[in-house]
Amino acid sequence: MTKVLIATDKPFAPIAVKGIREVIEEAGFELGLLEGYTTKEELLKAVADADAVIIRSDKADKDVIDAAVKLKIIVRAGAGYDNVDLQAASEKGMVVMNTPGQNSNAVAELAFGMMAYYARNFFNGKSGTELKGKSLGIHAYGWVGKNVARIAKGFGMEVYAFDPFISKEVIENDGVICVGTVEELYKNCQYISLHIPSNTQTKGSVNYSLLSLMPGKGVLVNTARAEVVNEADLLKIFADRDDFAYLSDVAPANLADFQAAYASRIFCTPKKMGAQTEEANVNAGIAAAKQIVAFLKHDDRTFQVNK
Repeated sequence: MTKVLIATDKPFAPIAVKGIREVIEEAGFELGLLEGYTTKEELLKAVADADAVIIRSDKADKDVIDAAVKLKIIVRAGAGYDNVDLQAASEKGMVVMNTPGQNSNAVAELAFGMMAYYARNFFNGKSGTELKGKSLGIHAYGWVGKNVARIAKGFGMEVYAFDPFISKEVIENDGVICVGTVEELYKNCQYISLHIPSNTQTKGSVNYSLLSLMPGKGVLVNTARAEVVNEADLLKIFADRDDFAYLSDVAPANLADFQAAYASRIFCTPKKMGAQTEEANVNAGIAAAKQIVAFLKHDDRTFQVNK
């Protein structure tokens, strides 16, 4: 029987697993579960007899792909797929897909949760500030960026966006100010919300020169990937500006250095939490299951991200 494996060190919500199971079993397939695993060896063993696998932030590297001798498709339940070795998968003839848009509202809400938490001094009882009337720049206007814009307008913020791959008309039709350069975005916005993917062009691209353009009391919010921010430059901007703050769902590698010197101006979730809602789990998990069924039964490759 065709076997579909859910392999998640950070498990889906039970309601999401239930929905995935219903989709997979209705298609006549078997569902396997590897949840909360702690070693790579467990993952390597589990994928050995799987025809398809659903992962979240789990690493599907060359070792995993080589161990999965029957595997035909990997679906990353979420938008980013830099945790999958696309070249190794393509060399093995495996299809890799993501589930764009399914987690976007959850990630956007987390960004605002962190902003409100910081603006109110981490709820320490002292007087804070409001988000209303502040300027927010959205760096990359994809699924998450659009949701961030929608929520920001509800807060009464002035919303800007930069995305060279999205037309000015699309951005402005959402009531968002479109800027022509990333420098203009940072120069105009007290808050910047990062949504760029991690790739060779973007790694370390959020650097000192960009951050130094931000106006007083600048706040960088990162619900994307840690590596898109140049950490050495981030430390430098903290040292040079006592009004700068960093709020992130992906802690920098040198978090201890930040916390030792700048604890009042940095907040990081203990583990990536952007997609950690029941709704996002259900949306992404069931989308992944349906994409697997459509591919295995009908060779539907709509969401394929490798070649």
